[in-house]
Amino acid sequence: MPLSDEPTDETLNTRDREMEDRLKTLIRILPDLIWLKDQQGVYLFCNSRFEAFFGAREEEIVGKTDYDFVDRELADFFRRHDEMAVDKGGPSKNEEEVVFASDGHLEILETIKTPMFRSDGKLLGVLGIGRDTTQRKRAEENLKRSRVRYRKLYRESLQREQLYESLLKSVPDALVIYNLEGEATYINPAFTRTFGFSLQDVEGKRIPFVPESEKEKSLAGIHEVLDGKPVTGMETRRLTKDGRLLDIVLSSSAYDDHAGRRAGIVVFLRDVTQIKQTEGQLRQAQKMESIGRLAGGVAHDFNNMLNVILGYTELELSQLDDTQPIFTTLQEIRKAAQRSADLTRQLLAFARKQTVSPTVLDLNETLQGMLKMLQRLLGEDIDLIWRPALDLWPVRIDASQIDQLLTNLCINARDAIRDVGKITIETGTTTFDEAYCREHRGFVPGRFVVLAVSDDGCGMDRETADKIFEPFFTTKGESKGTGLGLSTVYGIVKQNHGFINVYSEPGDGTTIRIYLPCHAGADIPHPQATLETLPQGQDEMILVVEDEPLILKLAEKLLKSLGYRVLLAKNPKEALRIAEGHTDRIALVLTDVVMPELNGRELAERLKVLSPGIKCLFMSGYTANVIAHHGVLDEGVTFIQKPFSKKDLAIKVREAMDRHG
Repeated sequence: MPLSDEPTDETLNTRDREMEDRLKTLIRILPDLIWLKDQQGVYLFCNSRFEAFFGAREEEIVGKTDYDFVDRELADFFRRHDEMAVDKGGPSKNEEEVVFASDGHLEILETIKTPMFRSDGKLLGVLGIGRDTTQRKRAEENLKRSRVRYRKLYRESLQREQLYESLLKSVPDALVIYNLEGEATYINPAFTRTFGFSLQDVEGKRIPFVPESEKEKSLAGIHEVLDGKPVTGMETRRLTKDGRLLDIVLSSSAYDDHAGRRAGIVVFLRDVTQIKQTEGQLRQAQKMESIGRLAGGVAHDFNNMLNVILGYTELELSQLDDTQPIFTTLQEIRKAAQRSADLTRQLLAFARKQTVSPTVLDLNETLQGMLKMLQRLLGEDIDLIWRPALDLWPVRIDASQIDQLLTNLCINARDAIRDVGKITIETGTTTFDEAYCREHRGFVPGRFVVLAVSDDGCGMDRETADKIFEPFFTTKGESKGTGLGLSTVYGIVKQNHGFINVYSEPGDGTTIRIYLPCHAGADIPHPQATLETLPQGQDEMILVVEDEPLILKLAEKLLKSLGYRVLLAKNPKEALRIAEGHTDRIALVLTDVVMPELNGRELAERLKVLSPGIKCLFMSGYTANVIAHHGVLDEGVTFIQKPFSKKDLAIKVREAMDRHG
């Protein structure tokens, strides 16, 4: 190349000034602390965030050391980590809790220090970058699951251009520099990690990662930045190269060339998708807890009243024949009361407060027994297809919950089909490892039994699919759904430590897959034979304890009709007095769980001291964890759910009487 084509000193100085202008712009808008010290720990430069830490301006900091601003212990700590970075010859990372001198607030800083060398190989000093991780640490403590990955890459630099390059590559957030035509001139490694685009993919081009819904907001932000108004903390969304949609917090600022003319903009994009997901999980947990409190408060009293209505209706029906006019009226009353009881049960199931007694079962056998009932429920226009997998692993779950799961899923599938269609029920097994679960949101490592229900109905879009498990959300018409069917499914699956995935597209139907943990314990027990006749009493004495007078009277009528003698107590203290003064042996105590002064469990324990060998049957519309934890009955507990029928009571009383221990 001719000598005349060699860059002049003026050209080199111009390039140098441009590089310095860009560097200053970058340092000014970064939310991190940035500083450079020489070998002796004397500050050479720092940014505005670092000024707040020392409570001094840059010109007051440069030329001084840590010992001029903080106590000796902290200054020694800083110095040791400077030396560690130099000894290591590369980036050194540490975490420290510091107080900002500007206003006294406390921050947890994640600090990376890396040695800087001159072109001749001699040490220039130590470059430091400190990030405020206070909020992240609090989020990790509160949610205990969220994992936010931050990777930092730092490279050495020799001159100002190398320092500039090192700074860009060290930033843990995605960074892109645009010219005035909106073309990318630089992206950092974090951008490639986050979005999948390489510099070769986008250099000199407009990056195709702005969704249509975000274009108007993004364009408005660009105009603001070019007008000299930096944008900070703007929430938006961006697409990755493979089409995934990420939640992003964006900050940007314009930069000028050496002549002061606007040259382009610098944009930082922080991926907060995982944080958003964690926040969503927290909101869902709070929502479930609120529904649980509501359900628990209502269920006890509501189920007591329903028990009275259903019990007396059943007693009256048993004394009438179907030719009498009042017979039909009583049937309608029973039907309405039963629907109300089902609604309460759905609320408790969603809130994971439904009292259950899990057993080890073969899912195929349980589902097989439900198919005729389901076909009648779905009607003749629906073709029900059953595809059981061979050698299915056992699961541990209450069989009644399988009934709830499948019934709700099939009803939901039926309602998505306009006229004629098909619903497919499938089972299977699968295993997920941690590597797979890291790449697939919502999946959990382990061995699972899969229950899938598919339909060829109308399908749904992603926005609808994201809401289907919310309580009271429904796309059905007025009076056609409570919005609790799939919420019930969600609660049951979560109560049994499983998870759900939904696959659907508008017009292409829906598949809902439920993953239940495989049970690795004892073999499946043989199912008990179905009772043909109601078990009858043999004049045994039963003590009934219930603080609701109507339930107390109903229980007395039902038990006497089954051949038992009955003692009544309207509260636990009266029950203890009766037990102390009664000479005949009391075979069983039938007690409510939630009562004032003493709960049912405490009463049972005292009665066993007064009457050794007495058996116990608990009854309640809501156990409030007295005899069950997270809705799962404690070992050895016999329980009957309110509202109950005469048949339910007869079977449970005999079960409690025959229980050993």
